[in-house]
Amino acid sequence: MRTWSDLEQFEAFLEDGGMVEPNDDMPDEYRQEVFRFIEFHANSEMMGGLTERDWIPKAPGLRLKQIFLSKTQDEIGHAHLLYMVAADMGVKSRTEILEDLFDGRSRFHNVFHYKAVTWADQIAIAFLVDAAAFASQRAVFAECTYGPYKRVLKRIVSEEGFHMRHGEEMVLRLTQGTTTQRKMFQEALDRWWWPSVQLFGPDSPPNDNLLRWKIKSERNEVLRHAFVQKYVPLLRGYGFEIPDDDLRFEDGQWLTGEIDWEPLKATMRNGGPDSRRRIETAATNWSDTAWVRQSLDAALTRRSAA
Repeated sequence: MRTWSDLEQFEAFLEDGGMVEPNDDMPDEYRQEVFRFIEFHANSEMMGGLTERDWIPKAPGLRLKQIFLSKTQDEIGHAHLLYMVAADMGVKSRTEILEDLFDGRSRFHNVFHYKAVTWADQIAIAFLVDAAAFASQRAVFAECTYGPYKRVLKRIVSEEGFHMRHGEEMVLRLTQGTTTQRKMFQEALDRWWWPSVQLFGPDSPPNDNLLRWKIKSERNEVLRHAFVQKYVPLLRGYGFEIPDDDLRFEDGQWLTGEIDWEPLKATMRNGGPDSRRRIETAATNWSDTAWVRQSLDAALTRRSAA
C-alpha cells in the first residue's frame, strides 16, 4: 500500500505518470470524486443497455435483433464491470450503488432520459450517442490515473467502437432508403442532435479536479467542438439538416448556436422527458429479481457453513 503525506505529494505522483490502485491510501478528495465519476459512467451503461433491450423485439429483421441482443449484453456487461471497480473504492457497496440508481438518488447520462419514438431514433442513437460516448470514454482512457478503471476502459472503449461503426452502417443504409425512411431519420435527428451535443456537458471549470488528477484528458468544450466538426459535415453530406438555425461555418470551423443547458440540468435532476418510466422500469426489474440474489446469498451462506 502506498501512502502520501499530503495532496501536493499525491498530485506530484500523478504528474509523474503514477497509477493509483484500490489498496493505496489515496486522498479522500480523489477517492470521492473518482468514485462519483465511475458511478455515473456505470449507471449510464446500465440505463443505456436497458434502452437497447427495449428495441430487441421491434428490430426489423433477425440480423438486427442479433445485433441489439449483442449491444444489450455489451452495455450491461460494461455496467457491471464498472460497478465492481466503483465498489472496490470503498465508498458504497455494489448493492448500495444499484439501489441508489433505482431509487432515483443518483444520476446517469442525459441521453438516457429521452424516449426512442421510432426505429429511426435507435439509428440516431447508434450514430450520434454511441459516437459521443466513444469520444468521451477514449479521452478518459488516454491518461486515466486510476488503475482498475483504466484497465476496464480498454475493453469498454473497444466494444463501443463496434457500436459506433454499427450506427454508421445503419445511417448509410438509410441514406439509400425510401423518402419515408429518410424523413423518419430526419425527425429522429431533430430529437437527438441537441441531447448528443449536450452529452459532453457545459464547458469544464478552470479548476476541474478530474483534469488535474488526469482522470479526463480533454476539456468538455474541446470534445464537444470535435464532435460537431465531424458530424455536421457528415450529416449534411448525407442530405440531412442539422436542427440548429444558428449553425454557421466561420474561419474553417462549424459553430453551433447558443446551447440551452436547461434540458441537461433537468435530466441531472431525473426530470427528463422519459426519466420516470426509465427508472421505474429498472426498479421493477431489480425488485422482481430479488429472489435470485437472495437464493444465491443463501447458497453461499450454506456453503460457508459446511
